[in-house]
Amino acid sequence: MKNKVLSLVLIMMLVALSLVGCGSAKSNGTLVVGTNAAFPPFEYIGDDGNPDGFDVALIKAIGEKIGMDVKIQDMEFDSLVSSIGGKIDVAIAGMTVTEERQKTVDFSEPYYEAVQAVIVPKGSSIKSADDLKNLKIGVQLGTTGEFIADEIEGAEVSAYNKAIDAVNDLNNGRVDCVIVDKNPAEVFGTQFADSVDVLPGTDFDFEPEFYAIALPKGNTELADKINNAIAELKKDGTYDKLVAQYIEE
Repeated sequence: MKNKVLSLVLIMMLVALSLVGCGSAKSNGTLVVGTNAAFPPFEYIGDDGNPDGFDVALIKAIGEKIGMDVKIQDMEFDSLVSSIGGKIDVAIAGMTVTEERQKTVDFSEPYYEAVQAVIVPKGSSIKSADDLKNLKIGVQLGTTGEFIADEIEGAEVSAYNKAIDAVNDLNNGRVDCVIVDKNPAEVFGTQFADSVDVLPGTDFDFEPEFYAIALPKGNTELADKINNAIAELKKDGTYDKLVAQYIEE
């Protein structure tokens, strides 16, 4: 009996230690934030080798508002949602609110309205939604672009961990076009101005979408803090300054 009691105590101690090791946002004052730093201008690797961009600056400003240190973890986009509540506390990565994602995580209030765009080779005949049928389409894995491409009749979809890899394959002739969010599309359009054109999503009947911060399911306390912080940042002008610095420059 004594051995059983000791074993039970040891198990409880190990569980407690493992929970401490996980370091929840509530217990240690640090908010561990997942992102995918390959989605400019929202997240990218800065000159100092660390993640930077609009989303990174926004979540750091939110951290200041709610009195928490922010630790950024760069990871694959497709693993962000499944990592919430484990490796990370929240995720901010130009992530669109979808019904499918809402089955697993909750979201903050939207902080940015976006739309998809289509990157094509210069001089391409691709102009409308009908032109996308039966094409080889490059997308970033797990993004809205992939969801859209999967619904296009006859499309052969190639999904990449990074959007830039899809654009590189476009330039190498391995795909016919790339579907990606408008802002990074414009960055890539500038980067490869001699070889690609960026077409607006409205030409393809793409619907607007909304970015939000992905949160653990049911954590209303954290959601309220983050939502209040977003509202305060919009009210005090910080949000507009970040938009001007990272998106409109």
